[in-house]
Amino acid sequence: MNVLVTVALERTYTYAVPDGLSLRVGDVVVVPFGPRLMLGVVWEGVPEPIDGKKLKAVERKLDGHLDATMRRFVSWVADYTVTPPGQVLRMVLRVPGALLPEKPVLALRLAGPPPDRLTEARRRVLDVLGHGEARTKAALAEAARVSTSVVDGLVEAGTLRQVELPPEPLVPPPDPDRPHKALTESQEEAAEALSGPAAEGGFEVTLLEGVTGSGKTEVYFEAVAAALKAGRQVLVLVPEISLTGQFLERFEARFGARPAEWHSDATPKARERTWRGVASGEVRAVAGARSALFLPFRELGLIVVDEEHDPAYKQEDGVIYNARDMAVVRGMLSEIPVVLSSATPSVESRANAQKGRYRHITLHERFAMPMPDITAIDMRTEGPERGRWLAPALVKAIAEETGHGRQALLFLNRRGYAPLTLCRKCGYRFECPNCSAWLVEHRFRGTLACHHCGFETGRPDKCPNCAAEHSLVPCGPGVERVAEEAMSLFPDRRVLILSSDVVASLADLRERFAVVERGEADIVIGTQLVAKGHNFPHLSVVGVVDADLGLASADPRAAERTFQLLQQVTGRAGRGLHEGRAFVQTFEPSHPVMAAIVSGDKDGFYERELEARARQGLPPFGRLAALVVSANAREQAVAHAKAMALAVPSGDVRVLGPADAPLAVIRGRHRLRFLVKAPRGLDMAAFIRAWLSASPKPAGNVRVSVDIDPVSFL
Repeated sequence: MNVLVTVALERTYTYAVPDGLSLRVGDVVVVPFGPRLMLGVVWEGVPEPIDGKKLKAVERKLDGHLDATMRRFVSWVADYTVTPPGQVLRMVLRVPGALLPEKPVLALRLAGPPPDRLTEARRRVLDVLGHGEARTKAALAEAARVSTSVVDGLVEAGTLRQVELPPEPLVPPPDPDRPHKALTESQEEAAEALSGPAAEGGFEVTLLEGVTGSGKTEVYFEAVAAALKAGRQVLVLVPEISLTGQFLERFEARFGARPAEWHSDATPKARERTWRGVASGEVRAVAGARSALFLPFRELGLIVVDEEHDPAYKQEDGVIYNARDMAVVRGMLSEIPVVLSSATPSVESRANAQKGRYRHITLHERFAMPMPDITAIDMRTEGPERGRWLAPALVKAIAEETGHGRQALLFLNRRGYAPLTLCRKCGYRFECPNCSAWLVEHRFRGTLACHHCGFETGRPDKCPNCAAEHSLVPCGPGVERVAEEAMSLFPDRRVLILSSDVVASLADLRERFAVVERGEADIVIGTQLVAKGHNFPHLSVVGVVDADLGLASADPRAAERTFQLLQQVTGRAGRGLHEGRAFVQTFEPSHPVMAAIVSGDKDGFYERELEARARQGLPPFGRLAALVVSANAREQAVAHAKAMALAVPSGDVRVLGPADAPLAVIRGRHRLRFLVKAPRGLDMAAFIRAWLSASPKPAGNVRVSVDIDPVSFL
């Protein structure tokens, strides 16, 4: 029979089925593959006519099965992303331990009369077990306040015996009928519109758009409740694990139990139990990062993509895919509804809603407080003095709000202390030895670091080029530098940085968010982490330190991303106890993005952006793909890219390049990029497969990566 093995190869392989082993399509198996044993899945198709004597046999069958829908999903993703299907399958079977039977819990319970020698310690053990329940040895010893040797003595005496208990449920089942706070009239209407398809089933995509603080989460929770009542499982995708802490609390408040978590910081044991529980149907709800889309749900009935616009949904290595788009595909294949939720939808989702491909539900008002008043600060005329980064008007607002016990947020989407360090005597700039990028100073830990490959070195006392002392100067601000200024301006205020560089773990990050929520920080300085879905009830003023930062690139999505980020971060103000205001520091207050942010003309921004995309034939009116050729030596990358350029198939497609990628070197690999631009109706995957088939095969350390519908253009 055919087996798809979890290796990056395009084809299935034929194996013999040993006597006594019954297999069906979809079963997870272990098979010999070269010198190793590999995971695989029995796959569709007619086996090759190979002499049975030459066939290797399936080693064994595991406790796992992929249904027809999941197998179609694997094949669909592989075809669309131009990825070997075995590589996609590896994402599904990424937790091998989940395919083995879960070990029972060993516990102890009363089995015989008390021992002849009944000490006080032994009596306490018997009292704990007096109601007939069983306990693990460790739990029993702790409850009785004895050592485990006392428990062992009772086992040897025959008073206690060991029993096997089924494992405790990973999470309790959520209660969709649990009483919850009332919704507003507009929220109730939106919830009813989402709940019908969730209860009845059937494929449908809904864009749930609402201003920040409008209660989108509470609305789609009602769709979650409807799916749970109908006996189906639910998947809620969130873009960042930092978001899950507050989300889990809100989910628990609504349903009385938390969903299972799926993300890279979950323990291996938790991931095994989640995978197994999803496959068996025991786990009814999962909140997870993009990879949760590849969990083998047994009865999936609803997918929600929260903050659907977020670029974190795009996986940029391995299997390169956008989880938002693949969620729609999985919903289509499973014939279930999909909800895309955002205050600032992607241009593609907005266009799909306008064309009627998606249903569009809009929440125009906040649940409680009005939207914040937003002011643009023209840094050309109202900026700070030289060497400072906070304009006087923003400083005044921070002083007023924090003076009344409220919070201020300063947003700068740049980690570290300064993005560049140079010698003012000879002009030497600190550059990463492995990447074509400047080293970022992290003053709090005394290092210069590359944010692309992780290279770090200590900050020297003198210039390594000219040996000049006291000549190294930081150029530009990062969040650490803004925090330094805030502490000097407001020495009596509690300042907290929220950036991935300054947290030790996910638990540390969630605690920092909790500190802000409790009002235990006065001034918060943060990167894009703070812009994503968080609710800070004491926050009344937001300052965007460098609003123009995202507009400086040639990325065709620069305007969209900047608008979304600024709209999200200014929307953090005034969501709880106090009305909010926001200040946007910009050198281009007349830029369409800045004008739309200040005026609140979101519809106008999307209309202009869609018109510009249509004129240029860019998504959603055209197709894009990026191919990156990389090698350890530039000469190798150039040679292979030139050979590929000669093999481009003819057709209504424009291929730009090869040219050096904006980041020409990453981790020591030289990179050249092709950009493929085509009409919307073109089968991009088929075109690229034909191109790669006509091109020379990569040799040595040359690699070619394919990104269909790119989000990043680096």
